[in-house]
Amino acid sequence: MLRTHTCGELTGKDIGKKVKVAGWVQTRRDHGGVIFIDLRDRYGLTQIVFDPSHNKAVHSSAEHIGREFVLIAEGKVRNRPKDMVNKKMKTGDVEVIVDKLELTKAEVPPIEIEDNIEANEDTRLKFRYLDLRRPKMQKNLMMRHKAAHAAREYLNKQGFIEVETPLLIKSTPEGARDYVVPSRVNPGKFYALPQSPQLYKQILMIAGFDRYYQIARCLRDEDLRQDRQPEHTQIDLEMSFVEQNDVMELVEGCCKHVLQTVTGKKESKPFPIMTYKDAMDKYGSDKPDLRFGMELVDVTDVVKKSDFKVFSGAEQVKCIVAEKDFSRNEIDDLIKWAQENGAKGLAWMKVTSSGLDSSIVKFFSKPIQKQLLQKAKAKKGSVLFFVADKPKVVADVLGKLRVELAQRLKLIDSKEFKFCWVVDFPMFDWNEDEKRWDPTHHPFTMPRSEDIKFLEKDPGKVYAQLYDLVLNGIELGSGSIRINNPELQERVLKVIGIGEKEAESKFGFLLKAYKYGGPIHGGIGWGFDRTVALMLGFNDIREVIAFPKNKKAECPMDGSPSDIDEKQLKELHLKTDVMK
Repeated sequence: MLRTHTCGELTGKDIGKKVKVAGWVQTRRDHGGVIFIDLRDRYGLTQIVFDPSHNKAVHSSAEHIGREFVLIAEGKVRNRPKDMVNKKMKTGDVEVIVDKLELTKAEVPPIEIEDNIEANEDTRLKFRYLDLRRPKMQKNLMMRHKAAHAAREYLNKQGFIEVETPLLIKSTPEGARDYVVPSRVNPGKFYALPQSPQLYKQILMIAGFDRYYQIARCLRDEDLRQDRQPEHTQIDLEMSFVEQNDVMELVEGCCKHVLQTVTGKKESKPFPIMTYKDAMDKYGSDKPDLRFGMELVDVTDVVKKSDFKVFSGAEQVKCIVAEKDFSRNEIDDLIKWAQENGAKGLAWMKVTSSGLDSSIVKFFSKPIQKQLLQKAKAKKGSVLFFVADKPKVVADVLGKLRVELAQRLKLIDSKEFKFCWVVDFPMFDWNEDEKRWDPTHHPFTMPRSEDIKFLEKDPGKVYAQLYDLVLNGIELGSGSIRINNPELQERVLKVIGIGEKEAESKFGFLLKAYKYGGPIHGGIGWGFDRTVALMLGFNDIREVIAFPKNKKAECPMDGSPSDIDEKQLKELHLKTDVMK
């Protein structure tokens, strides 16, 4: 080894030892001819000293050392002078007086290798190898490693085995666009990159591997945002001979174990479970943030009796109570915000000592005002915000407004972790644009047994054995009990417009496998990047991914995606018509 110790290792116990340390130059200071350098590696910092009175030749070679030079320094460990002891550093009591030095020069870096100096996003991604030298980025990836180890440790103890599934697969509809790979040896045919290992983990259950997992790479060609990447990682698992609660209990235990490993926090309480209906009714979202209150209040039955036609003629009216006396400018800003987020308008009423105050209060009799106050449980100094529309619009707007108000009122504790399960989702969503039913999750989800009778005649009444894991208003993962009956599977596929021939073409290998005996089974795909990011306090998963893409799905560092030459195109039997 070219070093005997890391830069975060030496202490007073090593005084007098001859050591070799290696790393990058963090800082260089020249104090009256004596040169002090803080040498950095991923373990920490060690101060090394070049003293001309100790070794003139080595000191001379250190005179032109710059930031980010790579050094291998050999010397003896000694105590720092008392006035130079740094109690904030693990190695702050000692230094190495250098006798021998090897160095590799470095150009001046385009970004600072400092935690408190943040370059812009494009620069960070272009020079990711420099960005990753920063201590906090190294800490993020080390915590990611610990989280992955913790998940494996927990699942291994529960009798799971890790199985890798293929990356070159058949293209099947799973909700997003596939990335496709042309086959050179099969002209005109393509592989798809997996959006998830969904079909293969079901095949593994049919094959008798009753407890499977992998930390799987998933690829989806979709528009990007902070919590999405074209390639992401999920903890993927499947279990045979289980019911919904068995899977949820197992995943909850694993999640708590990972949380304790990453944050040190021990969560002993069970995660609360709520139905999809309750989540939408109370929070306007199927991924509710439970770190604060401000639940939605349905006042439709009360305001129907008013003379305010916007309310009395609406399909649904709900309100949210914000405990702050907003100014008129603040209210106008919130009205504009609501309109930008899908609302036709945002009505409001202030709660004063004499009752409700607003330009629309005149349309509400005193008894109706009293009922409103009682139902909303609104206190003096609060403001009621109302949205009147179809239930879906009301939920969407007020659900977003709830979070917006919580942020503006600083009600969210960023260090708090609030998990929950959401269950009893509708099996299908009606696609108004294409006039057809879409699966809420995926078409392999088992419907509730009591709802199977509605499959063909009223799909909207069918609920699924489907469960989502939520943390702080973010969906971490979705799972379900799977259909193990090929006849039932064909019925479900027909509801979403996939007939027998198309089903055979797209899913034939899975349907055939079930004919040889498939167990009842269920599992989950649980977003690993997102979990680690949230536990470390980030909303952007790129902070815990070594080499992420930007919002255009590009990598500024390596220049991907890139052109390929004519020879490669010819080998793949492809032509392009993109204008250069």
